[in-house]
Amino acid sequence: MPETTTLPRPPFDPEFVPFLSAADERGRFHLTAEMLPRMRQLEVTEAELDDGLRARGLERRSITVPGHLGDPITLAVVQRAGRTGRAACAFAVHGGGMMFGHHLGNLEAYDEWLLVHDVVLVSPDYRLAPEHPDPYPVEDCYAGLVWTAEHADELGIDPDRIVLVGQSAGAGLAAGTALLARDRRGPGVIGQVLVSPMLDDRLATLSSRQFDGVGVADREMTSFGWDAYLGERRGGEDVSVYAAPGRATDLTGLPPAYVDCGSTEVFRDETVAYAGALWAAGVQAELHVWPGAFHGSTSMMPDAVLSRRAVQAMREFTGRLLG
Repeated sequence: MPETTTLPRPPFDPEFVPFLSAADERGRFHLTAEMLPRMRQLEVTEAELDDGLRARGLERRSITVPGHLGDPITLAVVQRAGRTGRAACAFAVHGGGMMFGHHLGNLEAYDEWLLVHDVVLVSPDYRLAPEHPDPYPVEDCYAGLVWTAEHADELGIDPDRIVLVGQSAGAGLAAGTALLARDRRGPGVIGQVLVSPMLDDRLATLSSRQFDGVGVADREMTSFGWDAYLGERRGGEDVSVYAAPGRATDLTGLPPAYVDCGSTEVFRDETVAYAGALWAAGVQAELHVWPGAFHGSTSMMPDAVLSRRAVQAMREFTGRLLG
């Protein structure tokens, strides 16, 4: 696989190498602003998506709620078809570097470790950078969380059993939302599941240099995302901990966390550092660093042995958390 970095790095798991090699043979992916509209679209129609949900015993509805500054955003509500009573709520934030992705995308990734617990999954359609830079994405997520908690009866959820979930940039936004909820004395959150979180705009870690031109999401793409999100403030002093939770120096009072990453991905070191900061603050955190996993490998290669191990670990954590 072609590389631009010469730093030594751990090897990818052998099961992932053919996938990554095939991706590199198609040409290195360089993200541009012109690509973003296409990358924000669903790969199927909403009707096809709903057909797929029904085939898995699920149903979806969408609700328009106030986002940041009162502007409307959409929340997707996914649950078991015909469910009654109160259930736990998973407030699940999609990834995409703060710039792309879709709140209805990749919902099947939750089947085996989250929806299996009969939760109500709420996915916010937060606004994206660069058109809506910080603080819009994280404030939209927080506003959606507040609305969800305040309308627990309407949604059939238990407001005392809400867990924040996110992958990649979505995990960074989930971590920022947890900080906002703590500092504003907002909705109670019983846990946070942060999968390969994008946490720190400074890109000062060794792993951010090791994975430059290597893997799926690398230093170049991460830099592009932080530039879109923060503009000229990126890397400077005027960046809030809600935008970049890896900058936070006080993590006391946060809910227990599941934190994971791959040993062969750009976010490895900031993920490990965040888990350490949670422990230092007296917060319980379960950390997994999957040897040889690349960023997004659980979603892109769900049948791989390492991916199945990661999904099982998340299933066990959320099972314990939700009782």
